[in-house]
Amino acid sequence: MRYLTFALAKGRLAKDSLAMFEKIGITCEEMKDKGSRKLIFTNEELGMRFFLAKASDVPTYVEYGAADIGIVGKDTLLEEGRKLYEVMNLGMGNCRMCVCGPKSAQELLKHHEMIRVATKYPAIAKDYFYNKKHQTVEIIKLNGSIELAPIVGLSEVIVDIVETGATLRENGLDVLEEICPLSARMVVNQVSMKRENDRITKLIHDLRTLLQEENQ
Repeated sequence: MRYLTFALAKGRLAKDSLAMFEKIGITCEEMKDKGSRKLIFTNEELGMRFFLAKASDVPTYVEYGAADIGIVGKDTLLEEGRKLYEVMNLGMGNCRMCVCGPKSAQELLKHHEMIRVATKYPAIAKDYFYNKKHQTVEIIKLNGSIELAPIVGLSEVIVDIVETGATLRENGLDVLEEICPLSARMVVNQVSMKRENDRITKLIHDLRTLLQEENQ
């Protein structure tokens, strides 16, 4: 039996995913060893392997078949635009992608003016402004604290993930438009879906059943 390989986005998402897997009988004791320097963790009995990757790399590992299954946020999937099957919304890490800025920027959005948009997500921002709103904007890619951009005058608005909105409010910014809801998703390599259909379908079924029971 070949291994079924999982790529998990590092951090809270990986931890929550593993907790969810445990509830359906998929465990990986090796991953609980905090001091481990291993990169790949195996459950020989189940024929499963797990590795942690930077969120933005998870769709790449899955598209190229280095992982059969990936668990990553919808924001990363939209930004990376890889060819893979998105099979399931895991309902974890719920938040939303929004256009944010000072209240004064609302008019600029309404009248489709040429503005600058700062974001970590240029592909999502471009798709939203160009294809959905039909507004021409200049997109500035940043890697750090996006909230800073409108405050120091780098951009009129930002496109970013909003959970509670507390950081925005503290800095005098508001959610001006919502782009889409986000949460953790399970994705599958297109070839793996055919080759390992029985095992993957069972996994999806077990997870769906678990989520239905928990949401009742």
